[in-house]
Amino acid sequence: MTTTVLTVDDSRAMRDMLRHSLVAAGFRVLQAEDGVHGLEVLGAETPDVIVTDINMPRMDGFGFIEAVRKDETNRAVPVLVLTTEVDAEKKSRARKAGATGWIVKPFDPVKLVEAIRRVAA
Repeated sequence: MTTTVLTVDDSRAMRDMLRHSLVAAGFRVLQAEDGVHGLEVLGAETPDVIVTDINMPRMDGFGFIEAVRKDETNRAVPVLVLTTEVDAEKKSRARKAGATGWIVKPFDPVKLVEAIRRVAA
């Protein structure tokens, strides 16, 4: 069975890089441009793993993670934060919101794939 990954990032270039890396690793990839769009996608699909940015318009990653955790259907889906942020306070806030892990951009595709496989297992 193919693992489905939802990526949520407002940067088209980042979404393209993520899609390329994840499709090459054999994942099915869904994409959203921000937290609001991510929740719309989750209304129709249940991914195995979510990879989200923090800094986005309309709804940031913190709000998105909190909304995912309140939703019965997706409450248990692992959420990896992929961001340029390195601030310990933001990491702690993401963990409190319900994030499973934290990866700093620029990302290493091999490490990202390993992290997704680890949390999806």
